[in-house]
Amino acid sequence: MQDTSSGRPYFEMTDICKAYWMGDEWQPVLRDVCLSIQEGEFISVLGPSGSGKSTLMNIIGCLDTATSGEYILHGRRIQDLEPNELAAIRNKEIGFVFQSFQLLPRLNALGNVELPLVYAGMSPHKRWIRAEEMLNRVGLTEKLYHLPNQLSGGQQQRVAIARALATNPTILLADEPTGALDQATGKQVMGLFRELNAEGRTIIMITHDRSIAQNASRVVTILDGRLSEGGMEDA
Repeated sequence: MQDTSSGRPYFEMTDICKAYWMGDEWQPVLRDVCLSIQEGEFISVLGPSGSGKSTLMNIIGCLDTATSGEYILHGRRIQDLEPNELAAIRNKEIGFVFQSFQLLPRLNALGNVELPLVYAGMSPHKRWIRAEEMLNRVGLTEKLYHLPNQLSGGQQQRVAIARALATNPTILLADEPTGALDQATGKQVMGLFRELNAEGRTIIMITHDRSIAQNASRVVTILDGRLSEGGMEDA
């Protein structure tokens, strides 16, 4: 499925560079990154620790901005937007799934999934209905009132995925989503990602694991801040 409203890819990065001051030196982290994604793709960004993939994820998720280059998301030049506009994109259009789950320990599964809906200003009744719907979607119908410490790692990640889906984002951005899981549970979570992609969800997954990367329909590799198509053998 493609975005045909503008004739351009849904997501496009051109010559993205990112550098930081490290002491008295200007240290490049991303170097001329070009990446184009069509709506409905499932793409994995594969790279070892220190390759720049976390920095790339932060820029994709509008958590950070590039030093130079152009990032266009659904026809908008991200570098031209104000902080409140970037916050609106993060809250409504990008669902985040992290390796460490990042669930609030004092809230049950329903409460955790409701959180982004609270920030979106949804009424309590509608929040409850939406959160229950999303937890049902990820197979946690019987765990609505369980606290995170009463759930397995795989179940916690499913809660995190349900939370990411709660606002019906156009992009699901997953950072090492199976990194804290055993192999069997990781396969189950990847099966859920494939189901979500088959429903039309655009998924961008950051990983260091070749076997996890292969769940995506397309793989790009990042090494020393440079992105290339495929190249899994070298990662």
